[in-house]
Amino acid sequence: MSQAVNSALFGIYPYICLSVFLIGSLIRFDREQYTWRSQSSQLLRRRQLVWGSNLFHAGILVILFGHTGGLLTPVAVFDTLGISHEAKQLTAIVVGGVAGIMCLAGLLLLLHRRLSDPRIRRNSSLADIMVLLLLLIQLLLGLGSIFVSLNHLDGGEMIALMNWAQHIVTFRPGAADFVAGVSPIFKIHLVLGMTLFLIFPFTRLVHIWSAPIWYLGRRGYQIVRTKNLRKI
Repeated sequence: MSQAVNSALFGIYPYICLSVFLIGSLIRFDREQYTWRSQSSQLLRRRQLVWGSNLFHAGILVILFGHTGGLLTPVAVFDTLGISHEAKQLTAIVVGGVAGIMCLAGLLLLLHRRLSDPRIRRNSSLADIMVLLLLLIQLLLGLGSIFVSLNHLDGGEMIALMNWAQHIVTFRPGAADFVAGVSPIFKIHLVLGMTLFLIFPFTRLVHIWSAPIWYLGRRGYQIVRTKNLRKI
């Protein structure tokens, strides 16, 4: 990969994707609130949906929090805590591998359900199917990168990826230089991951913003009363 292409993909493209991700989400929420939903089809093949959705969401949440914490935590913090690069790498491999397998199992169930049932397929948009396929490819790339990481337990490539991510979010120059020499599978994984941010506002993925985290900490129960209907 030439230096110009590397700079464009890992120095400029991330800001394009993040800008579209944030601004596009705000515009969609402001102008198209009726489309701000996950477009659930839970009335059809509910049991497969429950298994697939639970496995997928449990796995993807661990992966997202792991990636965010692992990439954006400064290296100095791990050094101060006495966590070696090898230990961090092995932890990421084990936890990420388990979460990735869970996520993969759930995603395959969701894909099978959506593509094999004619009723669900007729009510699925092209964007719905494409998002699931892109997530599947991204997940397979992530699982595939584990085998590359096992050959680099010194944490060299991990540190390079951390420096890249931290330079991007802090708007420091030279971010692309850190990933110039990493394995191609990591580069493809990064580009596809950024592309998911790019298409985010135009798909059902926007429902992530509306995850009712506050619901877990509510103080009281919802009171539901039956309404007596008078016969006419």
